[in-house]
Amino acid sequence: MSNFRWVICALLFLATTVNYMDRQVLSLTWKDFIAVDFHWSDADYGLITGAFSLFYAVANLFAGKFIDWMGTRKGYLIAIFVWSLGACLHAACGWGAVGIAGFVSLSLTTISVWLFLACRLILAVGEAGNFPAAIKATAEYFPKKDRAFSTSIFNSGASVVALAAPATIPLLARAWGWEMAFIIIGALGFVWMFLWAWLYDKPRHNKRVNQAELNYIEQDNDLAEVQDRDAVKEEKTIPFFQCFTYKQTWSFLVGKFMTDGVWWFFLFWAPAYFSDQYGYTSDSAMGIALIFTLYAIVTVLSIGGGYLPKYFVEKRGMNPYLGRMRAMFIFACFPVLGLFAQPLGTISAWWPAILIGLLGAGHQAWSANLFSTVGDMFPKSTIGTLVGLGTMAGGIGSMSINYGSGIFFKWAADLSIDKVGAENAFTFFGFDGKPAAYMVVFCICAVAYLIGWFIMKTLVPKYKPIVVE
Repeated sequence: MSNFRWVICALLFLATTVNYMDRQVLSLTWKDFIAVDFHWSDADYGLITGAFSLFYAVANLFAGKFIDWMGTRKGYLIAIFVWSLGACLHAACGWGAVGIAGFVSLSLTTISVWLFLACRLILAVGEAGNFPAAIKATAEYFPKKDRAFSTSIFNSGASVVALAAPATIPLLARAWGWEMAFIIIGALGFVWMFLWAWLYDKPRHNKRVNQAELNYIEQDNDLAEVQDRDAVKEEKTIPFFQCFTYKQTWSFLVGKFMTDGVWWFFLFWAPAYFSDQYGYTSDSAMGIALIFTLYAIVTVLSIGGGYLPKYFVEKRGMNPYLGRMRAMFIFACFPVLGLFAQPLGTISAWWPAILIGLLGAGHQAWSANLFSTVGDMFPKSTIGTLVGLGTMAGGIGSMSINYGSGIFFKWAADLSIDKVGAENAFTFFGFDGKPAAYMVVFCICAVAYLIGWFIMKTLVPKYKPIVVE
């Protein structure tokens, strides 16, 4: 049996790596580089990250349907071209803001924020196609029992980025300017496009996939006896609005809405958190070490998230959905550790790095299995649409927590400055001012997964795949 499906998995891993690398450049450069040039506040940054999440959410409403319509190969190529272009255009914000400021009666801060919002819009529209295309490709190349494991592998690209990004992006910004950091990282997507165009095709049409591997891939469809690759009929797709009539759809939407924002909050705010709370800038040795440690934990532990449901299915005899939900409950308990990050941070900055790393590992394992529930329940022809809808819900949740956090952090910090005496500042669990605001957000993140799991289990208590007549 050939094993070309793992080459496809590697390509999905690389695409996800590029995807997160492009969105991570801003979080690693804004506090110590861009804000210095344009005098951004936490509220300005919160507006940009919140708006990106909103753009991303709206784009996902159409991205999944677009991928189903264009097909995995063409749809993915178009998506990564658009987001790579948007990533590179961020560099023009620095050069353009100064020039525009000479012709309009607006502050440099305001102009720069609007320019970055425009580039984040382009980036979000392109990046919205990543997960619908990747999950669709996974469903095309892997049987149900292997999908969570393969998804956890390519989804770990986000964690690998978080390892590589803090060790490279701030140094690029320091050496050649933050504008070149956007250009260099953004150009990686154009390299990936060549590899995808060369290697990808559907399994039954891909010359690199032999009949034995095709039989393995299509085992869920009882097609092992099919010898003619063209004999397999395309499944009917579910109309867009009909998707909302199924509880399975709402279960997936709830899971994404409740939890995606947690991951994006730490992705966008962790560098600023260590800079604000402990004075370790993103390009300092300690700042790099803390972020690297955080995501090293995420990377190492999250891979196992795809294996656990496979163990429940193969060793314990559970159906894929039951095994996946059992595993997801275990992963939903990991983020509870986030409750202790801020209190233990008074001892050492290493404690938040470790505990947030464990929280992130739980998220990545959760996310891999959550995506795979779509393949468990829906026909392949509709997977892109459903993933797009779910990612839209996740984007709305992310917009809420990122934009809200930016305003909340600025309010808590300003209150501490304006009022005389700690008793007049914002306090929570023994913390004052901005540290208290971080504690509030950490508490929300800690319980979001368990709440999401219980709602999902209530909506879809048992395995019930949807069959299109």
